[in-house]
Amino acid sequence: MGYTKHRMLGRNSAHRQALLRNLVTSLFEHESISTTYPKAKEAQRLAEKCITLAKKGTNASRLRAEQILYTPLDMVPRLFGDIAERYKERPGGYTRVLRIEPLKTDQAPSAILELVDGPKDMRFALTAKTVARCATEGKDLSDLTLKNIKKVTQFRKDGESELQKMVDHLKDNKSD
Repeated sequence: MGYTKHRMLGRNSAHRQALLRNLVTSLFEHESISTTYPKAKEAQRLAEKCITLAKKGTNASRLRAEQILYTPLDMVPRLFGDIAERYKERPGGYTRVLRIEPLKTDQAPSAILELVDGPKDMRFALTAKTVARCATEGKDLSDLTLKNIKKVTQFRKDGESELQKMVDHLKDNKSD
């Protein structure tokens, strides 16, 4: 059995490429998608390449991104605009795959593929929720929570103030 550089996903080449293009287009449209874990890992590779193309901002990279995305008229301006701007300072790691409970009845391993530092960043929301809970209970933050705070604020523009804003919002809602 030979070594392959990508997962076959039980499909022929054209079907696999169409599937991945569709997943990446949906990711840039919704900023977060749920799928099976192997599909998420393969789509992550293609999404990272698209964001790198957007950061370059050349004409050739724009044409290549148009070839990858299914709705280039809608997605390319967004990809080369606010998504490229969001990751301008970030050296890589634009997406995150989070394992979740199986969604389908066949018990296939499922995952969420999301863009980091975005409005739907799950780790950011969970970290803010943990900080708010510790603050209301008067507990000290654990080492893991401090590590997550550093991760979610490191490359986000105004990361610490955004986190504090969300923590304050969560505290206000809890006291009601």
